[in-house]
Amino acid sequence: MKAPAQLLVDVKKLHHNYTTLREKLNPSTKLIAVVKANAYGNSANTLAKSIESFGADMLAVAYAQEGVALRKAGISIPIMVFYPQAENLKELTEHQLEPVLYNLHTLHTWLEVCSEIKQEDYPVHLKFNTGLNRIGFSEKDFETLEKHSELLNVKSIYSHLSASENPKPCHYTDNQIEKFKTIEHWGKTVFASPPMFHLLNTSGVFNYPELQRDAVRVGIGLYGFANQAEWDKELLPISELSSRLCQLHSVKKGESVGYNQGWIAPRDSRIGVIPIGHADGIGRQFGKETTPVWINGKKALIVGNVCMDLMMIDVTDISCSIGDRVILFGAEHTANDFATAGATLSYELLCGLGPRIAVDFV
Repeated sequence: MKAPAQLLVDVKKLHHNYTTLREKLNPSTKLIAVVKANAYGNSANTLAKSIESFGADMLAVAYAQEGVALRKAGISIPIMVFYPQAENLKELTEHQLEPVLYNLHTLHTWLEVCSEIKQEDYPVHLKFNTGLNRIGFSEKDFETLEKHSELLNVKSIYSHLSASENPKPCHYTDNQIEKFKTIEHWGKTVFASPPMFHLLNTSGVFNYPELQRDAVRVGIGLYGFANQAEWDKELLPISELSSRLCQLHSVKKGESVGYNQGWIAPRDSRIGVIPIGHADGIGRQFGKETTPVWINGKKALIVGNVCMDLMMIDVTDISCSIGDRVILFGAEHTANDFATAGATLSYELLCGLGPRIAVDFV
């Protein structure tokens, strides 16, 4: 059965992005590929296998269930779990997933799990908050961590920059870097086996290559974006979202289109309908002539309010027929372009794509 909308993912472009990012690293720097949120909406199981074959040192996901799914799909390289919930820590060990400990609650729960499974050498990662102020240990937790240091096999210690894409010099980022240096010094003196240290995400790889340390974590860059137009030029968006016209009809000047009379025709107009809507991740903010789509090489604006299952476009000046392909975003008009028109981010757009969209690979 053919789905009403299709996301076409180009694995060759994924490889290009992986290689581009890898070439920016020192030979000794490990690459942690972030495939959380279903590989940013691009199908984690398939892309994780490709990334594993490219030579990534490790994968990273947000939650336990994502890591379990990858193990069941046959992924064998190390997988770190950024935000494991305490109640899932034991389950992580059953699937050889590496938890990140980020507060005293996860630390103490983890120590209980280690005692239960009798495996004190199980690898964990420590996340520190240096200014993003989201999750993570702070320097005031040093003493407690030191008390339990002999019971922890700390594979890495890391933090996350809040504004790594901001132009340099950035005072806030510089403060984060200085805090992380303090954490590095502490970690090197406390743990018998020195852990890896990592600070950079995709934007950081481009903006702060001198801070790559032992590893970097790259997510959105693998999928074609780097949060700055000049960096984006080095990458290739890997996915194209399309649908097909399912209805064409005419409205007279002054007639309305869609819920709540969301668009009033300024002239006699021809309206096309596409079978994709906010249930598929295309929110209402993309309607009301804010966002273009492309049909037969021509730009058509989304008019009225995006519906749950459908959206309407103005094709008055475009030669088109039912069944013609409509591209929402792709190589030339990217997910970032589409997202910007709706005042959001490529991250949110891609991760929000719904399960009714068929995913195919080339």
